[in-house]
Amino acid sequence: MAHLNPVPLAEVKDDDIRERFEHYRRTRGFTPNSIMTMVRRPNIVRAFMALNQAVLYEGTVPEETKMLVSLACSYAAGCLYCQSHMTNLASIYKASDEKIAALWDFENSDVFNDAERAAIRLALKAGAQPNEAGAADFDELKKHYTDEQIVEIVASIALFGYLNRWNDTMATALEPLATQVAERAIGPAGWTPGKHG
Repeated sequence: MAHLNPVPLAEVKDDDIRERFEHYRRTRGFTPNSIMTMVRRPNIVRAFMALNQAVLYEGTVPEETKMLVSLACSYAAGCLYCQSHMTNLASIYKASDEKIAALWDFENSDVFNDAERAAIRLALKAGAQPNEAGAADFDELKKHYTDEQIVEIVASIALFGYLNRWNDTMATALEPLATQVAERAIGPAGWTPGKHG
């Protein structure tokens, strides 16, 4: 059970925030409960949404790769809420269910290329506690990505460090669509809603 319930959209007073929440609903199929809880502090949710936009939707690293990196980071951190959300977004950004499910065995799956493997490997190591990322991981990334793209990948990992802590601490309730997509794509790999259900 969530420690704080999401604020109903009708109670969100700021037009800029309401517009952004509607954008999420249109593009994702729902407005995430995480930001519907965060909105109690409007400047926090504004800053988060701006960072989320800059990290995941701008730059030159393919969105599909960023979504899979974020999913891997959430997998390493154990945040079931973020795993479901990133499964949904990876699906929206054209990752097949086969590829999403294969993330758990990405080193041996032929659906990933070497660049994706390097990024996912870093995400799993950086999402773990203690952080296991090292020079060899960056040496491998540099074979496939520019310095600017490496910043994008690490920013995706760091963004999900925040979200993993937020949602796992708050026990944020999962939305039905995120649950449905996660059950379809990663349920066979053992995913359950856990405390977020």
